[in-house]
Amino acid sequence: MSDEIAARLIEMGITLPEAAAPAANYVPYVISGSLLYISGQLPLEGGKVAVSGHLGKTVDVAAGQRGAELCAINILAQAKAALGGDLGRIRRVVKLNGFVASAPDFIEQHLVINGASNLIAGVLGEAGKHARAAVGMAALPLNAAVEIDAIMEIAE
Repeated sequence: MSDEIAARLIEMGITLPEAAAPAANYVPYVISGSLLYISGQLPLEGGKVAVSGHLGKTVDVAAGQRGAELCAINILAQAKAALGGDLGRIRRVVKLNGFVASAPDFIEQHLVINGASNLIAGVLGEAGKHARAAVGMAALPLNAAVEIDAIMEIAE
């Protein structure tokens, strides 16, 4: 991991957890050429879903943003595992796809996913600026409030 990224993580008070094992029949990441695809990450903390329920019903925007931050932390943990511990190999976060468990009238998915976008950009700097989708969903696995996947360009 580059010294700059490590310093930002410390400054932000973030310790990356061990990358979570898949919960079903899939792999946590795939490297194809210069692209790293990271499977959807839930807001896990200490091995458990930390933010559950539906935005606009049982979860407010601030809690949803915290859930998105946890998803981003878990994305970085998966990237670290995929890249042999070297987050400095990330050239660019190409895209984040954010899924938000939402009440039918909730329309602030973009604000929720900002939690992840802000964290990724804060940790990775210019390489962390990305394209993005923020989509409302009827439900997510394990009643998670948020799930986010990522595509990154990496150095060989």
